[in-house]
Amino acid sequence: MGACDVVPGVSGGTMAFILGIYEELIDSLRSLGRPEFFRPLLKFRLKEAAEAINLPFLLAVFSGVILAIGTLAKLMTWLLETWPVLVWSFFFGLIVGSVLIIVRKIPRWSPPLLTALLIASIGAYFLVGLVPAQTPEDWWFIFLCGSLAICAMILPGISGSFILLILGKYQYIVGKVSDLSSGDASSSDLATIGIFGAGAVIGLVTFAQLLGWLFKRYHNLTIALLTGLMIGSLRKVWPWKETLETMVDRHGETVPLIEKNVLPELGSEIWYGLLLAAVGFMVVLLVERLAGASETKRV
Repeated sequence: MGACDVVPGVSGGTMAFILGIYEELIDSLRSLGRPEFFRPLLKFRLKEAAEAINLPFLLAVFSGVILAIGTLAKLMTWLLETWPVLVWSFFFGLIVGSVLIIVRKIPRWSPPLLTALLIASIGAYFLVGLVPAQTPEDWWFIFLCGSLAICAMILPGISGSFILLILGKYQYIVGKVSDLSSGDASSSDLATIGIFGAGAVIGLVTFAQLLGWLFKRYHNLTIALLTGLMIGSLRKVWPWKETLETMVDRHGETVPLIEKNVLPELGSEIWYGLLLAAVGFMVVLLVERLAGASETKRV
C-alpha cells in the first residue's frame, strides 16, 4: 500500500481491495472513533482498547506504509525531475489498470451506475483542468492536504498522491519526506510534516466513518463514482504536455502555470512511454492475479 501511495497513479486502497484486506482495514479504522475504543482507553484498559481497533493488524499495515514511503520518496523526486514523460507514462498505465480492476468489482452495470460513472468522469476531468499549479504553503492548507490525501489513500480507486498533485503539493510534500529520510530535514520541514501528519490522522478517523457507511449502503454506486473519478483524472497524468505559461515560485524556481495535453511526436520517447504504460498496466493486473491465487490457496 505504501509503495502505491507514494506515486500518483494507483491508490493503497486499491491494493488493499484486491489483496483482500480492505473491509478489515475500514472496520479497524472506524473503531478508532467509536466508544468501544475510547472507553477502555480512558480507563487505561489498554489490552481491551487494542483489541477493539485490531491493533496488530493496523500496526502491520501502517508500519509497512511508512517504511515504503520513507524509502521511495527520494527516488520518486529524482525520477520526476529526470524522466517526467516516462514516469508519467508508467503512472498512466497504473491508473488504467486500476480502473479495469475496479470496474470488474461490479457484477452488473445498470443505467444509474453508468450515469454516476459518467458524471464523476466529467466532473473530475474539468476539476483537474481548473486546479492551479501553484497553491499556498500556509499551515492550514498543508493540514487540509493531509486530511484529503489520507482519505484518498483508503479509497479503492483514488490515489492520495494524486490528490496532492491536484492540490499542487505532491513534489513539495515528497521533498520534505525525502529530506527527513536522508537526515537533511530542517525545523521548518519537521513542522510541515507534523502539520501534514496531524491532518492525516484527523481525516483518516473521520472519513473512515463515512466511507464505511457508504460502502455498506450504496456499495456499487460508490464504486461507480470512484471509477469515474479515476477515469476523468487521467487528464492530469497524461505524459505529453505543452507548457503555455510559467511563473517563478517563492523559491526562485520556474514552474508550469498553464499546461495543455498534446499528442506525442513520433520518436523513441513515444515508444518508451507506451512500453512503460503497458508495464504499469500489467503490474496492477499481476498483483491482482497473485492476490487471487493466494486467496484461493487459503480457501
